[in-house]
Amino acid sequence: MKKTLLYPAGMLFLAISIYLLVHPTQRPPAIPDATKSTKNLPSDWMYDQRAYPFNHIDRQAYQDALRQTKLARIEAQNRGAGEWVPAGPVNIGGRITDVALDPTDPNIIYAGTSAGGIFKSSDGGITWVAVFDDAGTLSIGDLAVAPSAPNIVYAGTGEANGSFDSGAFFGNGIYKSTDAGGTWENVGLENTNHTGRIVVDPQNADRVYAAATGVLYGKNEDRGLYRTLDGGQTWEKILYISDSTACIDVAINPQNANIVYAAMWERIRKPWGRRYGGSTSGIFRSLDGGENWEQLTNGLPISDTETGRTGLAVSPSNPNVVYACFSTNVITNVFDGIYKSTDAGTSWLQVDDGSIANVFSSFGWFFGNLRIAPNDPDKVWCLGVPLIKSENGGVNWSNVTANMHVDQHALEIHPMNPDFMVAGNDGGVYISQNGGGTWSHVEILPITMFYNAEIDFQAPERLFGGTQDNGTNRTLSGAVNGWEQILGGDGFHVLVDPTDPNYVYAEYQYGNLFRSDDGGNSMTFIFNGGNDDRTNWNTPIALDPSDPATIYFGANVLYRSTNRGGFWEAISPDLTDGQHPSGSLSFGTITTIAVAPSNPLTIYVGTDDGNVQVTNNGGDTWNNISAGLPDRFVSSLAVHPDDAATAYVALSGYRNVDYQPHLLQTTDGGETWIDISGNLPEIPINDVVPDPSYPSILYIANDLGVWQIGRA
Repeated sequence: MKKTLLYPAGMLFLAISIYLLVHPTQRPPAIPDATKSTKNLPSDWMYDQRAYPFNHIDRQAYQDALRQTKLARIEAQNRGAGEWVPAGPVNIGGRITDVALDPTDPNIIYAGTSAGGIFKSSDGGITWVAVFDDAGTLSIGDLAVAPSAPNIVYAGTGEANGSFDSGAFFGNGIYKSTDAGGTWENVGLENTNHTGRIVVDPQNADRVYAAATGVLYGKNEDRGLYRTLDGGQTWEKILYISDSTACIDVAINPQNANIVYAAMWERIRKPWGRRYGGSTSGIFRSLDGGENWEQLTNGLPISDTETGRTGLAVSPSNPNVVYACFSTNVITNVFDGIYKSTDAGTSWLQVDDGSIANVFSSFGWFFGNLRIAPNDPDKVWCLGVPLIKSENGGVNWSNVTANMHVDQHALEIHPMNPDFMVAGNDGGVYISQNGGGTWSHVEILPITMFYNAEIDFQAPERLFGGTQDNGTNRTLSGAVNGWEQILGGDGFHVLVDPTDPNYVYAEYQYGNLFRSDDGGNSMTFIFNGGNDDRTNWNTPIALDPSDPATIYFGANVLYRSTNRGGFWEAISPDLTDGQHPSGSLSFGTITTIAVAPSNPLTIYVGTDDGNVQVTNNGGDTWNNISAGLPDRFVSSLAVHPDDAATAYVALSGYRNVDYQPHLLQTTDGGETWIDISGNLPEIPINDVVPDPSYPSILYIANDLGVWQIGRA
């Protein structure tokens, strides 16, 4: 079958659901991220399905697929494939991993994103341009502008915030621009995967330190602190503790660049467990530019097993003043304290008054950045769920994020004008002109990360989508800057009744399902499964194409309501193999539901443990039709518009030595399956949708783009 690439590589979250392209079919308070107990679950959800059943992802498989996709994109462009235009939003925002300022010109701002590359503004944040779209990854860990040569910018790829939900999955090293972001060159460290921090010698743009966290899920010897003395031509690992210990932060004395501080962090993630602290965590110091190191312990929290993520900052105006913030793994990654040294790290004292114990909530692995005012060593900011500020050397603190999105990851204070500050969080970029007194949200960046999307086919300009960290959103006009949130939390599936668009269904994590009777203006809770059910982080829901008043809800059993969610009944037994022995709530669940348009009694269901089951009598009996399918996370099912026995299954997972198909077809109701993957890259497929008007055409969304199979 003929494949046509329709969208450039790297835009995972825009490709996860292509449902909106062809499918014919009292507002609750937002859930503050600070109160979530499941912040780790986006990463678990992303990782588990791609690693199942091997608990491992082959990084090389992703890189091979990326090269294949780039070639296919060129071929598609040469053929004149259809053009894609942005649909928004630009006014909602998404996760920013770092920001950087030109030290000589506060109008020049760089913003690194979790899954959208790098954006640059040359007018103080009014307008922005994407400057990193052609790189091998769009996941950014850190940015650094060389103080002595501001046209030189370094970008470390691979978000290091302890998660796997960043769209591009892996970084592929350090990039360098010598023309202020106009062009970029990969200058090495491709195997370090994720970058915690980049620091450039203030007097020498060629001397650069890079903190590498390595592969997030598993041990590896690429972790540690690296240094280049020739602008990235060669790199040397100068601090290595163990294959399970990352370098998460690095800071240098701005007046004596031979004094270097490094924060090491013992951390391992696995699909069914994680460790965010250990005996090898701690702060190290070098007095000779990285040749020799000593661990700093005098006054610092020392534990045999539980020292967690650490953040560092050296005062620009008094380099003897150094701050550190610690999290601890003793009680689920909570904040441990702010520590201060006035003798360049030789001795330390905990200085906070104890009032900020909840600044990290229980997500110490997600936070850990400190910043100091360039002209005052007593003014310090700590980035946690809120952004907090101390004006007396870290003793007392105040919240300065009254009108900002939660979850702070980046803050830059301009050295020439300390009142000009740029912050980055899960909601995007914020700018302050008065030292953090007030903040304005940059509402022009297309960086919102979507799990799923939907369209109102009676009014195609009305778009809906469930997004990471920013709830469920809609636009009534189709304008890219005209989106608004209609449900809080993390947004997932959205459905619009094709016969009456006043009925809108939306959900937040774990299948907390709401219905609107007025097009999304107000939402009412209607269901979240039974008390003993397991529900997926991204719980599937589906409308009956023949009767949109009938809605299906997938837990580990399938539920049906025939009156728009007023009453529910289970119509299946447990369709999975059962809960994982670890007790993971996000495993052993239904992941996709497909109702046959030509026969609503035929329903296909896929699960995260590799099962595909079908009923041909509306749920009275079920048949497991997984024989002949690879044992993979089932990401999507679709049924031929005119033939209930013809169905398509899309599978997640990366290649693990042997070839495994990711797209298969049955024409006999699941008795047999044939591989129709053809020359698609061997990477996870997230969605498959038949064209309702031309059923011989399939649209495929995978981790690197959108593809077309077949022709009209």
